[in-house]
Amino acid sequence: MLDARAKLLLKALVERYIEDGQPVGSRTLSRASGLELSPATIRNVMADLEELGLIASPHTSAGRIPTAKGYRLFVDTMLTVQRDRITPHSLAAEQPQKVIANAANLLSSLSQFVGVVMAPRRASVFRHIEFLRLSERRVLVILVSPEGDVQNRVIFVQSDLSQTQLTEAANYLNSHYSGLAMEQVRESLKTEVAMLQGEIADLMQAAVQVGGGADAQDAVVISGERNLLAVSDFSKDMGNLRRAFDMFEQKTQLLRLLDVSSQAEGVRIFIGGESQVVPFEELSVVSAPYEVDGQVVGTLGVIGPMRMPYDKMIQIVDITSRLVSNALSHRTENKF
Repeated sequence: MLDARAKLLLKALVERYIEDGQPVGSRTLSRASGLELSPATIRNVMADLEELGLIASPHTSAGRIPTAKGYRLFVDTMLTVQRDRITPHSLAAEQPQKVIANAANLLSSLSQFVGVVMAPRRASVFRHIEFLRLSERRVLVILVSPEGDVQNRVIFVQSDLSQTQLTEAANYLNSHYSGLAMEQVRESLKTEVAMLQGEIADLMQAAVQVGGGADAQDAVVISGERNLLAVSDFSKDMGNLRRAFDMFEQKTQLLRLLDVSSQAEGVRIFIGGESQVVPFEELSVVSAPYEVDGQVVGTLGVIGPMRMPYDKMIQIVDITSRLVSNALSHRTENKF
């Protein structure tokens, strides 16, 4: 546990480093913290913080910088958010796709980093399902929603199934699960699948995945990737920059991250290198879920350097999540 003096010095060091990006020395830290301490005393405290893994010393400087562990302690226990720094914006209650695209642009423009939004999950309720044999191990799945929307997807099955077997599987799903959401079907199949023939069980599992919504490319909207080119933390390390752009292009890791975020209430902060969810040391993510008519349907956030002004990012993400919730909830005729 840190004493009050060590906490105050760590807070001052993190805030100073976020502001100018330069390692912080003992003399600068003395002025920034407002404590009347000798440089020797401050150096001793900094040595203790370094031993705890909260700060580190770059090879080229006598100053110190925060580590991921130091940022985490700062965010969790020392961060104070002023609620009057962000000018409110508005998002028109348009088509959901337009609202999502505008929200990603808004997050990017306000933060000057990368804005990312997970598109709303569809309710994925099916009224009717059909399987058509296309060729050996290739099956066309046809899903019809209660509103009459039709979704087609080609899937690959483990073994060659006859059209008779496919029809039997469709009849089983239609008689037992018609009118239920795909999540409910998925949970029910977990217990019932053992009683079914192996190939048919695999087919039903694949069909449920089809009904689960869009793939990662369609499910995540990103804006402002090029903003990272202007961030010194990335521009001086092309390897980090390349990995970040690969993540933006493939989107699968982003989808997994945002899916984790949707399970939490309010704003959540992921600091680079803490877990496999954010595998890049220099990246941090500030995210929050958004709702439609009181139910969480997606997540949005800002992706930027670990050295970001977290208080400002929290406000941007919090405000934008409320704007998206309002814009989508006002359109009660939208179906997801």
